[in-house]
Amino acid sequence: MFIPTLDAKTVGEVILDYRKKKGISQEVLSGLADIGRTHLSAIERGERKPTLETLYRICNALDVKMSDVVKEIENRIHQ
Repeated sequence: MFIPTLDAKTVGEVILDYRKKKGISQEVLSGLADIGRTHLSAIERGERKPTLETLYRICNALDVKMSDVVKEIENRIHQ
């Protein structure tokens, strides 16, 4: 049975894609989400996985449902 791996790179790519769709910078998003810009940058590069709290803050700042972001992550890991 194949069990897909939830890697930080996929999570970061999805967050980056949502941020770019909104047309905002890392600086703006990190301020809205109340997280450090370097932390957000590390997440987007796949160097760190966000906690649920951090993911919630990012989604809220992007004005998207966390469930939509998770669904997109799932879609990408099951390709």
